[in-house]
Amino acid sequence: MQAIVAFVLSILVCSFLEYWIHRIMHLWPWFGGTLTDHYLHHQRNNASGMLREFKNYSILVPVVSAPFFFVSQAMGLSMLAGTTAYAIFAAYAHQLQHENPITCFWQPMPVHYVHHRYNQWHHNYGIALDWWDRIFGTYQFTEWRADDRLPQPEQAPWQLKFW
Repeated sequence: MQAIVAFVLSILVCSFLEYWIHRIMHLWPWFGGTLTDHYLHHQRNNASGMLREFKNYSILVPVVSAPFFFVSQAMGLSMLAGTTAYAIFAAYAHQLQHENPITCFWQPMPVHYVHHRYNQWHHNYGIALDWWDRIFGTYQFTEWRADDRLPQPEQAPWQLKFW
């Protein structure tokens, strides 16, 4: 039971950190402004490939999971598994929303795609999930159409740029 709780907790913690780190990048110019990679990411409106995205998200893995090894080995390992799983999911979701947002089936509106496409600098900070946008009042529903997405060939949700 402790392992399941730790795994779920890791998903909540990682999604919370993802939301706030992205939001801070928009709130403080020195953290995500015109001189940073994040600003260039908005200018180019593309993702780096799933493996590079995973490298970026995996920074959270030891930060989130390490303290739980002091509670118990089972909890630490479950947090490690959960944070790694979330890093993979976040990398996938980020890449998918840049390449093929219509296939982002777990969200009624692909928030990260809409955040970029409609230049929503103050809304929709979630990348993989929209929970925290809804909780903190930054979710902004936007009408978007499938034909309004970036030009790309039709592809399945697993057909992504990996590097």
